[in-house]
Amino acid sequence: MIVRNWMQPNPTVLTGDTLLSEAKRILSEANVHALPVVDDGRLRGLITRASCLRAAHAALRTQDTDELSYFSNHVKVKDIMVRNPATIDADDTMEHCLQIGQEHGVGQLPVMDGDNVVGMISAIEMYSLAAHFLGAWEKRSGVTLAPMELKPGTMGRIADIVEAANAELLAIYPISIGHLNASSASHAKKVIVRFHAADTDTVICALGRAGFEVIESVQAMH
Repeated sequence: MIVRNWMQPNPTVLTGDTLLSEAKRILSEANVHALPVVDDGRLRGLITRASCLRAAHAALRTQDTDELSYFSNHVKVKDIMVRNPATIDADDTMEHCLQIGQEHGVGQLPVMDGDNVVGMISAIEMYSLAAHFLGAWEKRSGVTLAPMELKPGTMGRIADIVEAANAELLAIYPISIGHLNASSASHAKKVIVRFHAADTDTVICALGRAGFEVIESVQAMH
């Protein structure tokens, strides 16, 4: 899954000299949470709706007309923007995008193609990706298996057991426990299995007989 296929393409870009009041209006009208700041053809920062609102609320709390006038006519994007924001390459993977977002604690990433800003990835796209994996819009049943050391053939064995229990296997994937790190491949992982089945209990019993502990289950509503 490549970032350019999930990003919001061709985002509106602001300059550092854009008035903050104007940036707030653009963010609200576009219904986005952040926009890239570009000067002289290069990414200089990121302005977020939250930053604009905090600045506006600070000015409003004073109830001082001079403060409000200063905010409206003098405060610029470059005064409060996030400088040198974390970015992601358009040809990078969404998996790496999620990792960068987690490492930096951000939900907005400018997408770069060389030195050019070609898109934005936000928490909305990240949630959408997770929803697709979990089948949020489909009537899927599923189970989560207790953490285990995955060995060659383990995933295939799980798949065979599920299908032998008259279930239609839709997805199976391991989930690392805790934060990802370089050695996570050797750690125990939970395994999430999604399928269509008339009776989830049949699948659970079959997995249990084979030695796989089910710690969570969900039966799709029909």
